[in-house]
Amino acid sequence: MVSNRFSKVQKHITKKKGKNASLHENSRDTRRLQSAAGRDDKLNRLAAVREQQNRPYLMRIKFFQSAAAKHDTSFTISEIQTLINAYLHRDDEELAALKAQRRVGRPPSTRETLLKQSQNSEQGEYASGFWLPDFEDSENLKALANWNGQWSSLSTLKFVRLAADGARRESSFPPKGLS
Repeated sequence: MVSNRFSKVQKHITKKKGKNASLHENSRDTRRLQSAAGRDDKLNRLAAVREQQNRPYLMRIKFFQSAAAKHDTSFTISEIQTLINAYLHRDDEELAALKAQRRVGRPPSTRETLLKQSQNSEQGEYASGFWLPDFEDSENLKALANWNGQWSSLSTLKFVRLAADGARRESSFPPKGLS
């Protein structure tokens, strides 16, 4: 959540000094405005970093939400694993196209390297337990279908970790590592 402390400080100073108040360079009010602006800037930067960290999980849940919308009843483990495999191989076409564009003997592009790294990390996560919404619970499927796309509203859903060997265990929100 973005702070509005700067606007509060600014409003207080304009009430005290008037509309066209010119402030001295090192006055108390100028320092208050600068520190409030600094706080707001810091909070905005932290919110942007947090959003960037949550984006892969949001994209994952949106993928599974679209798959769950096409399905009326709860899923079996094999159906869930098929969905996970489809998710893990979603970038295969783009990787093949990037590899085909590259001349022989040239290093891979940055995009190609990033895609390979994300695929490898997701494959590793799948081996130990892939974090996803609980598809075996019909109430959770309804809640997932009605999800509005916001990170904060994911706390109402139930999550599980499903391993490649079929082992299923309850998980929490937000995801914490690979446990």
